Amino acid sequence: MSEHTLKFFGDELTQLKAEVTRMGGLVESQVEDSIECVVRRDVELAQAIIGRDAKIDELQREIERKAIRMIALRQPVAQDLRRTVAALKMAWNLERTGDQAKNIAKRALVLAEAEPLTPLTRAVERMGRLVVAHLKEALDAYTSSEIERGLAVWRADEDVDEHYNSLFRELLTYMMSDPRTISSCAHLLFIGKNLERVGDHATNIAEILHYEITGEEVDGQRPRWQGADGEHPTGEDQ
Repeated sequence: MSEHTLKFFGDELTQLKAEVTRMGGLVESQVEDSIECVVRRDVELAQAIIGRDAKIDELQREIERKAIRMIALRQPVAQDLRRTVAALKMAWNLERTGDQAKNIAKRALVLAEAEPLTPLTRAVERMGRLVVAHLKEALDAYTSSEIERGLAVWRADEDVDEHYNSLFRELLTYMMSDPRTISSCAHLLFIGKNLERVGDHATNIAEILHYEITGEEVDGQRPRWQGADGEHPTGEDQ
């Protein structure tokens, strides 16, 4: 490639990363707002979150189109190829994270019509704040290309799982002691699962960043959490 072509491609990569970063900011706001609408029982905010999801979907498709076009026309290699593929993977993970926020908002609409379960809502809020912090840190690490910052998120994934474990057991206790709470507790349980998935996507972002910069997978097995019986509390595969 000529020097001019190389510079042009470098500018394209920078713009692509900027678009991913912008998408990340929107998704982070979606997750934050989804927690707020649960805590405040805010129907209007929940509906807004659901409506905004289409914008995130469109951004994901646009980033995908640009990345595929760049690969086809520029035929990048080495780190340039990894940067392009990383943008593709980032956009997919962010789109899925946005879907989790939308799902939380849908549950919030149902919960807003039921009797409030304040202690459980606070437990969900605590887990949500932790997940948002992990997501923000992972996105900031990607933007600034700081591997160690991303790895700190990767190592802390178990914290989210522990919060989910605690929430799961607390919800079970409520449902067994008062069957009238079963419906609301079930919705809160699904919200907890949505938040756990957001935490998983934050960890994925850290792994994507590591591969983009080094060309290698993260050294070591991703931290896994198990319940007291050795199984995930919902029986789902991780």
